[in-house]
Amino acid sequence: MAQVEEQIRGCTMCDLSRTRTNAVPGEGNRSANVMFIGEAPGFHEDRNGEPFVGAAGQFLNELLESIDLDRSTVYITNVVKCRPPGNRDPLPDELAACAHYIDRQIELIDPKVVVTLGRFSMSRWFPKERISRIHGTPKRFGNITVVPMYHPAAALHQGSLRATIEADMKKLPQILAQMEAEENEQEDPDAEQMKLF
Repeated sequence: MAQVEEQIRGCTMCDLSRTRTNAVPGEGNRSANVMFIGEAPGFHEDRNGEPFVGAAGQFLNELLESIDLDRSTVYITNVVKCRPPGNRDPLPDELAACAHYIDRQIELIDPKVVVTLGRFSMSRWFPKERISRIHGTPKRFGNITVVPMYHPAAALHQGSLRATIEADMKKLPQILAQMEAEENEQEDPDAEQMKLF
């Protein structure tokens, strides 16, 4: 992972490399069960080289605390590693330039759950879906369960979404518990049978 992060910091594969202050590879537990993937760094992230450190990051920290998690136990990154000028939406060529980095990060971390924050990270798994329709609804892709959620910044722009985002986050512990139960069943198929006697 250190090698991937170093490659990201020195990346020149798209025009964002010319306007960034710092590339933002991601941070957190490199063997986390839960990985959060946002859209792109903003002003504060670009300055600090760390993900989710502005107002949206503060809200994300609150959301994590609400389910007894903190940043040291999860991994947080973005689909685009450099700030688009003026915080505009990432362009298709910028998303494409960063795609292999996010692929490699997912492969190395091997999380049980990926939480997509916002429509750009969501569209990687749900390309034709609308976030307003599927937010908070988990879907299995191989060994990973993907949970699409609104970006925390959405609550800052549209206060009515705050309760929705909080409710979606509260589903995470249950999703993780269900996945662990399924894993335990697969490891010990006789355990369920023994309960019957």
